[in-house]
Amino acid sequence: MKKLLQLFIIIAIPLSAKAQVVITNTSFSMGTTGRIGVGASPTGEGNMWKPLNLSGQGSLAGRMEQTDYFDLLPALHFTPKLIGKDSTNVTFQARLGMYSANGQFIGNVSTRSADGLTFILPEAFVEARNIMGSRWSAWAGARFRRYDDIHICDYFYFDDHSAQGFGASYKTTELTMLMPASTDSAGVYPYNYKVTVAGATNSAIRQRMVWIGEHTFEMKNGNKLKLLGEYHYVAATSDNASIKYPSDKGWVLGAKFTTPIKTVVPESFNDISVRYGTGIANGGDNGNTFTWATYGAPNDEGRYTGAYSLTMVEHFLLTPSKKISINGYGVFTQSKGGSSNTNKDTYFNGTQIYNRKRDIVAGLRTLYYATDWLHLIGEVHYAVRKDGDNPNAAMWKFSFAPTIAPVGQRSAWCRPHIRFVCSLARYNDYARDHNYSPFLQVNQKRWGTYIGVKAEWWIF
Repeated sequence: MKKLLQLFIIIAIPLSAKAQVVITNTSFSMGTTGRIGVGASPTGEGNMWKPLNLSGQGSLAGRMEQTDYFDLLPALHFTPKLIGKDSTNVTFQARLGMYSANGQFIGNVSTRSADGLTFILPEAFVEARNIMGSRWSAWAGARFRRYDDIHICDYFYFDDHSAQGFGASYKTTELTMLMPASTDSAGVYPYNYKVTVAGATNSAIRQRMVWIGEHTFEMKNGNKLKLLGEYHYVAATSDNASIKYPSDKGWVLGAKFTTPIKTVVPESFNDISVRYGTGIANGGDNGNTFTWATYGAPNDEGRYTGAYSLTMVEHFLLTPSKKISINGYGVFTQSKGGSSNTNKDTYFNGTQIYNRKRDIVAGLRTLYYATDWLHLIGEVHYAVRKDGDNPNAAMWKFSFAPTIAPVGQRSAWCRPHIRFVCSLARYNDYARDHNYSPFLQVNQKRWGTYIGVKAEWWIF
């Protein structure tokens, strides 16, 4: 019996080795992005710092005082060998992100702390590009998929499609299917409700389905026009469900035009975009740009019929000389929920939330390259937020940040940065008196302050 078992093992080992594809040309890469540092408020209670931006706008109006964040992007790449043919490029990538849930410095908390260290896995996917030498590509999994942004605000305004799903593309045309669902709203209402059917022991999340089509027209002189279309759908619950929800839907249309601008340093451009979403696809608030993060309250039938959101963005970068870069933007957003109420109404969980809002934000960053490695950054931002029938909450913010750029590149995109940051915010009466900022929620003052040393990097 013992000899029989040994014989079986000897035979089985080579068979199991041949049962899988062995990839011999694998390469490994490790990327990382993040920001981390220390800061304080000279005018804050106990010198404790808080973000200065208006509530409901996230990092719009500048991100110099943003909380710590860190991620790692390990990836495996390989190319199947095909004699006489082009090869498919295959990538497996993951992303592990970490941040402090309570806004404390990331190095001062742990998973044992109250509201301490939070871990996320926004990416784990496989992508095949140029399949068998063709112009076809495909992917499946969870992706942190964001394209052009207003970097100084960390605002991915047009096509932030970070979710779990799959997609295929041919040349500059792509079709995607996403299925976002979460019980963690992260400051917004995602329109994903727990559903329990009679007799069930565990609740489920009503699944949203999002179909996306994108196409980019590449024109003369480097101009590009990108068109976007989305359709969203959530199914109704059955009569046996603990709470009866009706089916609902929504759609999105958008266009973005990119123009390269000829300057001494070839990185200048101008972007202008418009995006309109209806029904349950009217999302985008609190600095988030997901169209599936439905805004506002439902109507009496539990639907978002008549809901909409309009977002228009102007974004440019000018580098007219080797001494200076100018990065500016303007954002206008107006949104309405499904309710007819112009102020607040009742959400599904009984919470009273605003059903209409308007954001107007504009800003400018200048970079003066004193030397290859010393860059002087200055920012000015103006932000207005109107929730419901409230008066406008408004803020001016000014920042100055002498920056060490150890790579020694005179560019707006040169990283890493080590910055000495000084920020000053001035609030109008309504913002100050109604605590319209994380800073104002603990310091009801006309002026908000921040001083700190921050590092920012992206390495791919």
